[in-house]
Amino acid sequence: MITHGTPADSSRADDQPHLPVQEQRAIIQRLRHELLLQYRPVLQQGAGPIRVMARMVSELSRRCRDLKLDEEIIASEIVDRTIGDVDLRRIVECEGEPGGPGDYRMLADELGIALPGENLNGYTATGEVYLWLRDRMLDYERSLLDQKIDLRIYDIIGIGNPVLRDWLAANWQEQWGLTVKGEQVYLSLGAMDGIDKTLRGFRQMCDEQGIKERAVLFPAPGFGVPEAQARAYGYRLHRVNTRPEHRFKLTAEELEQALQEAPDIRLIYLTVTNNPTTFAFTPQELLALHTVVRRQREAGRQLFFLADLAYVGTGRPEDDQARMATFADPAHLEQTIFVSSLSKTLSLTGDRFGWVTIGDARLAPALAPGWSNSMASLPAEWQLRFMAYLQLLRERPYLIEKLRNLYRLRRRRFIAQLQQLDQELQLFAEIYLDDDATVYNWSQLRPGEDAFSLFEKTGIAGVPGSGFGYTDEYVRFSVGVIPVPVAATWQR
Repeated sequence: MITHGTPADSSRADDQPHLPVQEQRAIIQRLRHELLLQYRPVLQQGAGPIRVMARMVSELSRRCRDLKLDEEIIASEIVDRTIGDVDLRRIVECEGEPGGPGDYRMLADELGIALPGENLNGYTATGEVYLWLRDRMLDYERSLLDQKIDLRIYDIIGIGNPVLRDWLAANWQEQWGLTVKGEQVYLSLGAMDGIDKTLRGFRQMCDEQGIKERAVLFPAPGFGVPEAQARAYGYRLHRVNTRPEHRFKLTAEELEQALQEAPDIRLIYLTVTNNPTTFAFTPQELLALHTVVRRQREAGRQLFFLADLAYVGTGRPEDDQARMATFADPAHLEQTIFVSSLSKTLSLTGDRFGWVTIGDARLAPALAPGWSNSMASLPAEWQLRFMAYLQLLRERPYLIEKLRNLYRLRRRRFIAQLQQLDQELQLFAEIYLDDDATVYNWSQLRPGEDAFSLFEKTGIAGVPGSGFGYTDEYVRFSVGVIPVPVAATWQR
C-alpha cells in the first residue's frame, strides 16, 4: 500500500534528543533570517525570482531535515506557495461526510491518478478510473488502427491524430459555441509547448514573407515563460505595464497606443484569466480589445491575439461562457490563436495535455512548421491517454465543478489567513480578492516589505512581482501544491 499522509521522520536517530517545540521553531526562524541575508543579493543581481525563491525554500527545508527537526514543525514554519501545480495526492480537505461530494481527497482517485490501494490522507483509492483509462486507451488504439491511423509510426507534420483533433474541435463548438474544424487544432505537450511551437511557426511564416521586424506585445504583470520563448525566436518584446486601477488588465486605450507606437507588433499575448493576478477580462473589455485589433487588420495590418486560456475553466462557468462568447464573431475568431490546456482545469499538470486552436483556417497551414520542425511525431501513449481523458470528461463532467469548488475553498481560506496575518504584522497594503478563478492570490505589500521579509516573518514563500515583469511591492502566492489549513490550526 502507498500512503501519502504526513510522514514520520524515520531519519531521526534513536539517540537524537527531541527538542522542545518552541526551540525547534526558533531554530527554523533563525535559519530563515540567515537565508534571507544570503539570497536577497542574488535576486538583486538579476536572477530569476521564481527560481531564487524555490532554491531558498528547498535549502531551508534541507537544513531543517539535516538537523532532524520534526516534519510537522517544518511544514508549519516553511510554507512553499511558489508553484502553481495542484498535487491531487496531497489533498486533505473533506467537507461533510467522508466519501461525499465534498470529500476532495477522492479527486486523485476520481481523476485516475491514484493507484489501486493508495491511502490518500485517510481515503483508500479504488483505482477504478486508473484502470478504466487504460482500457479506453486500448479501445482507442484498436479503433484508430481500423481507420488506418497508426500512432506507432511518424506523423510527418507532428500535429497529432485527426480523430483527437476532431474531438477537440467538436468540444469547442459544444462548450463555447466557437466553430472550428479539426484541421485548425494542433496538439501540444501542454500550453507552454503550444505557445513555443506557435511562436516558432509564426516566425518562419514571417521569414518566408520577408517580414524582418516582428514584435510581441506582453502586458505586465504576466506569465514570463512566453517572453523567454519569444526572445529565443528573435522577436522584440514590447511590454505594457498595466495598472492597479484597471485590475492589472490591458485596456483598449493602452493597446491602441502601443500599436501606434510600434508598427512591428504582430502578436498580442493575452491571458484571458490571468496568472499571476487572478483577474479575468470582462466581456466588455474583451470586445473593446477586439475592436482595436479588428480596425488595424481592416487597414491591412497583420496582427493576431495569442490568447492563453490555461485558466479559463477554473472560474464560474457562466462567466467563462460570456468571455469566450466574444470570440464567436467570425472576425474576432480569425484574429485569434488560442492555447488551451488541461493542466489547471483538470489538475493534470504532469500529463501535459494541451492544444492550439487557430481561428483562421488559412493561417493554420502556415504555422504547421512550428510542429514538424520541432518533433517528428507526438507520443503515441500520450495521445491515447489524452483521448481517454476527454471521454472521462464526457461521462463525468461534474469533476471540473468539483475542482472549481476545491480551488475556491483554498483561495478563500488563504485570503482569510493573509488577513489575519496582516492584522498581527501589518504586512499588506492590499490583499486582492480574485475573480473566483485560478489557483493563486496576488497582493500588494506595505512599503518596506517584500517577498523575503514576508517569508522571514511568516514562513510563507511567494513569488516577487518581478518574476512577472512587475514590481516587488507585489507578491503572488499559489494555493496549489500545499493545502490551506483551517483557521483553528493556523500557526506562525
